[in-house]
Amino acid sequence: MDLIRTIDDDVEVPDEPDSASDDEDDQPIVLSKEKRALKGRTGDFSADFEFGERDGLYSGDWAMDDVMAQLKKRKAATTLDEKIEKVRKKRKIEEKSQKNKKTEAPVTKPEPDDDDEEEIDEEENDKEEDGNEESAADVVEEDDDDDEVEEDEFSSGDEEVLKKADTVREKPKKGKRKIPEAFFEDASQYDDNLTFPDMNLSRPLLKAITTMGFKQPTPIQKACVPVGLLGKDICACAATGTGKTAAFMLPVLERLIYKPRETQVTRVLVLVPTRELGIQVHTVARELAQFTSISTCLAVGGLDLKSQEAALRAGPDVLIATPGRLIDHLHNTPSFELSQIEILILDEADRMLDEYFEEQMKEIIRMCSYQRQTMLFSATMSEEVKDLASVSLKQPVRIFVNSNTDVAPYLRQEFVRIRPNKEGDREAIVAALLTRTFQDHVMLFTQTKKQAHRMHILLGLMGLKVGELHGNLSQTQRLESLRRFKDEQIDILVATDVAARGLDIDGVKTVINFTMPNTAKHYVHRVGRTARAGKVGRSVSLVGETERKMLKEIVKKAKTPVKARVVPQEVILKFRDLIERLEKDVYAVLRLEKEEKAMAHSEAQISLAQKRITQSADEKQPPRTWFQTHEERKKDRMAKVLQDFDFALRGKKKRAEFLKQGKRKELTAEERAQFEVLKSQMYAERAAKRDRKPKRARVVPEDEPVQKAKKPNKSRKKSVFDKELTNTSKKTLKQYRAGPSFEDRKRLGLPNKKGGRFKSKSKFKRR
Repeated sequence: MDLIRTIDDDVEVPDEPDSASDDEDDQPIVLSKEKRALKGRTGDFSADFEFGERDGLYSGDWAMDDVMAQLKKRKAATTLDEKIEKVRKKRKIEEKSQKNKKTEAPVTKPEPDDDDEEEIDEEENDKEEDGNEESAADVVEEDDDDDEVEEDEFSSGDEEVLKKADTVREKPKKGKRKIPEAFFEDASQYDDNLTFPDMNLSRPLLKAITTMGFKQPTPIQKACVPVGLLGKDICACAATGTGKTAAFMLPVLERLIYKPRETQVTRVLVLVPTRELGIQVHTVARELAQFTSISTCLAVGGLDLKSQEAALRAGPDVLIATPGRLIDHLHNTPSFELSQIEILILDEADRMLDEYFEEQMKEIIRMCSYQRQTMLFSATMSEEVKDLASVSLKQPVRIFVNSNTDVAPYLRQEFVRIRPNKEGDREAIVAALLTRTFQDHVMLFTQTKKQAHRMHILLGLMGLKVGELHGNLSQTQRLESLRRFKDEQIDILVATDVAARGLDIDGVKTVINFTMPNTAKHYVHRVGRTARAGKVGRSVSLVGETERKMLKEIVKKAKTPVKARVVPQEVILKFRDLIERLEKDVYAVLRLEKEEKAMAHSEAQISLAQKRITQSADEKQPPRTWFQTHEERKKDRMAKVLQDFDFALRGKKKRAEFLKQGKRKELTAEERAQFEVLKSQMYAERAAKRDRKPKRARVVPEDEPVQKAKKPNKSRKKSVFDKELTNTSKKTLKQYRAGPSFEDRKRLGLPNKKGGRFKSKSKFKRR
């Protein structure tokens, strides 16, 4: 009987290559068309195979049920993907008819060509009438048509060019890394052997932790949970994807279990900058509190107001909110207040304390209870005393597990240089990277919502599966894009900085930056969407000449080698030609969107008018109030916009020219790229000006604006009295402590000191 032999001790076994090794650069480039063809082949295992028993796997979908129930169900007539597909089909048919004309022109007369065109139009109409009731055979035909289009776009000669590998080389590191100065009481040193049972947590929480699959606490959790249980104020900083949400929710829930509430009041407030992050924190909080009686509530924009008001009147223990919606409820929801808040948590604290949330944060902190515990958490914590004092921290504990601008430990950073006169190549380079190298689980960040929308259309017309996430979408659309990306229904998610903070999307392999973000801190948050929870990830950023300063700063602070990627020029030219050909289709999709938006707006106005006619005077609801008047809010926004233009476009002529270019319907690729870079420069210059202002330590936020000190008149000379009174140098202070000098005494006619009060020690001498 033959037995299978095992491996002996002396036999050498080859090591499997690591996923983050440099071997990836040597792999041949496989185009998306070839990849789709390979998907159809049957391998050793069936792609449709599923395990029969799925009871052992944990799913947190139940925690999102109440959020989905609050969404406003407004379905558009057609989605953007459907519009893109419609334009692609139209272009496909036109190209096919032109091809037939060229081949049949020398043999046939022109009359049959018109019949062919009529037949093609009839086929197109039949397809539109069929709608979604397509058979499997039709789907196969569509796939064949897609392949034909790609074959037309890229010939066999082009494919050889496109398969040229990018060159990736290591970028040299210059300068020394600055170590941040320590401040407050420091608790960054933690017990490395600490486990969840050692943290003195209640059994319901330990049960929830086990159910969620947490085995070992992360460094930030080991450092924060013991300090948070003591009730101390915390200022914590840790790299992205290290479990900061559980680090502040565990001590909060433990304190609520230990001290049950006597009346129905909200005792914990968690403030977050974006809606998606609020939904994520709420989901984690519900999962951790699933075996307790602690109630949670979510108050963010885009969800149903009435259901939120009903939940707030019930007095939930924990409230997770965005600043705008919270202020709305404070002024318009009766019997809801923040006077009983015991714990205030600011997630992504540096974002919450910047200029955009300044007025709102002052209003919220004014309404909160003074006797409270405050916790600040972020991956890039601001160390300014003014910001920390403005939220009234009392003897806070500093917990910096990572440096202020540390990226994830297993992140591989790459940069693509954009030459001075090649700013218009950005779209072509991104298209080349997404088609040839990074084809799935990719997040593409842009500076503006307009560019994000354009990239969605452009990549969609190239046949890629794309979604978008930015502020111009409704909350339903934003959550739907996130869900599709998580479920792998789309390969690429194009987003603005709305998705840059806190979002935990499992399986993101690559982050691509269309332009460098506003500051190095924004860069840390963007690339933090990958390489989370100890996984490997990669970031690729496009860097122009004006952005090289930030690149040097990132390279200086990097702990692992930074790579420079060079895309072959022939590949860039091919994709630039393709984008120019697709430009007409992009505008066709935008036109369809504009028409549909105008129709929806007209329908909404008609329904509103009908509602007002049928509604009686008693049924009409009073208008919702805000802590600022409409004029004050408008003035605030205009001041920021004018400040932006003053910084970036000094001079009336330059500003007028920029506004004139912005009004043009069709912009060139270079102008679009310049606008993206300009926006980030505006923010960076404004932030630099704020940093240059003299720092003032404040205990509470000031309501009145700080008046600028008047410049002293240079023509007026100070008197001797003023000069002596206001001089606080070390030399002067020493002089006044010692009394007048010998020259001063002589000048003033004072008698010289003789002997003074010094007593001789002769009487104490031994005899």
